[in-house]
Amino acid sequence: MTFILFVLAVAGLLMVLRQEAGAKPAIAIMAGFGVLSLIFASNWLALVLLVGAAVTAVCGLPGLRRSWLTPRVFAMFKKVAPKVSATEKVALDAGTVGWDGEIFTGKPNWNKLLVNRNNGLTDEEQAFVDNQCVHAISKCNAWDVAVERADLPPEVWEFLKKEKFFGMIIPKEYGGLGFSAKAQSAVLQRLAGNEVLMVSVGVPNSLGPGELLLKYGTDEQKDHYLPRLADGREIPCFGLTGPRAGSDATALPDTGIVCKGEYEGKEVLGLRLNFEKRWITLAPIATVVGLAFRMFDPDGLLEGEEDLGITCALIPRNTKGMDIGRRHCPIGSPFMNGPIFGKDVFIPLDFIIGGPEMAGEGWRMLVECLSVGRCITLPSGAAGAAASAVGTAGGFTRVRRQFNTPVAEMEGVQEPLARIAGLTYIAQSSVYQTANMVDNGEKPSVPSAILKYHLTEMQRQALTDAMDVHGGKAVTLGPRNYLGIGFSGTAVSITVEGANIMTRSLMIFGQGAIRCHPYVLKELAAKDNDDINAFDDAFFSHAGLIFGNAARAFTQAFGIGRPDVPFDSVTRRYAQAASRFSSAFGLCADAAMTTLGSDLKMRELISARLGDVLANLYMISMVLKNWNETQPVEGERALVEYSLSYLLNRIETALEEFFQNLPNRPVAWALKAITMPLGRNWDRPHDDVSRALARAISTDTPLREKLLRPAWTTTEEGGVDNPIAQYNDLLKHYERAEGLYRKVGKAYAKGDIPMDVLHPEDRVEAALKADILSKDEAEFMRDYEARVLEMLTVDDFAFDAFAQQKDTVIQHNAA
Repeated sequence: MTFILFVLAVAGLLMVLRQEAGAKPAIAIMAGFGVLSLIFASNWLALVLLVGAAVTAVCGLPGLRRSWLTPRVFAMFKKVAPKVSATEKVALDAGTVGWDGEIFTGKPNWNKLLVNRNNGLTDEEQAFVDNQCVHAISKCNAWDVAVERADLPPEVWEFLKKEKFFGMIIPKEYGGLGFSAKAQSAVLQRLAGNEVLMVSVGVPNSLGPGELLLKYGTDEQKDHYLPRLADGREIPCFGLTGPRAGSDATALPDTGIVCKGEYEGKEVLGLRLNFEKRWITLAPIATVVGLAFRMFDPDGLLEGEEDLGITCALIPRNTKGMDIGRRHCPIGSPFMNGPIFGKDVFIPLDFIIGGPEMAGEGWRMLVECLSVGRCITLPSGAAGAAASAVGTAGGFTRVRRQFNTPVAEMEGVQEPLARIAGLTYIAQSSVYQTANMVDNGEKPSVPSAILKYHLTEMQRQALTDAMDVHGGKAVTLGPRNYLGIGFSGTAVSITVEGANIMTRSLMIFGQGAIRCHPYVLKELAAKDNDDINAFDDAFFSHAGLIFGNAARAFTQAFGIGRPDVPFDSVTRRYAQAASRFSSAFGLCADAAMTTLGSDLKMRELISARLGDVLANLYMISMVLKNWNETQPVEGERALVEYSLSYLLNRIETALEEFFQNLPNRPVAWALKAITMPLGRNWDRPHDDVSRALARAISTDTPLREKLLRPAWTTTEEGGVDNPIAQYNDLLKHYERAEGLYRKVGKAYAKGDIPMDVLHPEDRVEAALKADILSKDEAEFMRDYEARVLEMLTVDDFAFDAFAQQKDTVIQHNAA
């Protein structure tokens, strides 16, 4: 009887904790079972339960705890709570909290995720993607752009301006296209087959003068600049980073001193600027420069503070004292990028974006714009590049034969092919659904950091895998190489708009832990306002959340109390697993903040691993939403299961690494026992699934077609060759070709074709002569083999072609 009452009491408490029902139900359960134990069972069990009920009453009932416990906890909290700097506060206040906040609760309401359905693009937007985007990229060969010109062709620049590619975010009333975030993403994915083109279009529509003007500019600034930015009369750049201010943009050494000076023949109040900027995209050709600097008023001319803070201004290119036009050479992708220097550059105060009233508001402006731009531009480019890798790697490995079989049938090749497919699916789902959130009014600051880091890392992995399966075809540069230059350019995406190392280790969890947590921000606000009642409400609700997450994580690990989720039979168990890990994440996050306190800022690897859990949960959510809203095609079930298993496996890896490295070992052991009592449940995807996916993307299937929808897959008369279109055409005829390969191969093995006939083309002719192939079959194979050989061929150059200084070439074998 004692054991039965104990089990029933524990089960009842777990039920109460799971639901975060509060102290009263818990007290009732412990008191009730305590009395039953006293009557029918063990006095010791009764004592434990009744003491537990008493302690819970004293600590959990507001009327009791506020008289003795809350003041003591509040005093301690004031001592250990992390100090939030002014710049951190701006970052925390930027953007909105949406689904990322649901993940932090430990009990995500999946219906909230599904409320705003992604209905795709408008007819106008889709037509632009299918026509203008295709025309632009069809004029860009990677070798020509990156090596021969180190620039886009002039006709492409003119076309981009004429068709308002630089005005996608600018409303139609100012002459722009007024596209949705989904449309911007689709455009950049379509252009991602050429890195220089994608960056050149993406940056003016991301962090830059256009977006800053839209949100903060004066009416006069908007009326003047926005129409000119929309039609390309003005090319913008934004000067933020410099030699000593990269990821730490708040450490700007560039200054703007308030003073009087002459402008257009009149003495006006303005700023004397001194600055040195580097790595500024579009700077060499920009006609207007957005500039971030630290603003000071030492003489009190504005009758305010001396240090006004970071400020943003717009400066025309021809402004006296500004040196602009030189270039950097970004690795693998020589898009327009360069330094800007300024020595005693005088500008009127009206050049400040938003006018003098916005002096010192630059950091807030930049952070708020980044919260949107970072989840569109580079993540979309990454998703588009991954889709291109599906097209080229799948096509190449099917037509490339070794050991008398397509290399796509070799398991060592199938593993990276399947990974390319999975990463592409995850990237596409994440960027589509997050862009849809933006279109529904959200400014997702934490998801933007998640997408920037994880999708560009997925791009790097997908292109590395594509390089591996291509072998010598991809490592030999030249006009025929459609992969190598883009692969080498992935380092740019990893580094810019917040270096990936910093984004992972400082931003994702570091910002999310305070911004997205249901109670931490309220507790800090109560501390700052010295509001003990608000603190009591937030802190003890927080305590309830901790116990609730512990109960949910523990019971769901055994399959007990799995939540009802609004997904079909294919994905239900994955959503339930995500709910379980959401509880585990919430518990671990609170444990890290509690045990490390303000030291958590410096424990970047702990923060990074918690950020990995958060990020993978977010991407799982995006895959689930995408599956729920789109019509699946044949083979897509295997792909969604591969993708979700892959992400869940990564969550378990991140949690294990977190447990191994949390300094407080007893807490780490307890967390592992609660959240993973049965050990790991999610293995990496099975080999059978990898084989199926590799075959699906290397043959003409609906799944390959769906993954390639965002990419450039067509050809245009007068345009450059499109390797994906060429592979797609070869794959349409692959089944016939494979049958004829086997027929000729069997004939050769039987001796019906002479032994010394080794080239495929020669075997076709020998097979025709021996009546093994018909005339029609031989004609088909001649054409097929010629096209395959063209796709396998690499370029060669004159001996001295690579030397810019021809007189330095050593003629090793000169006569």
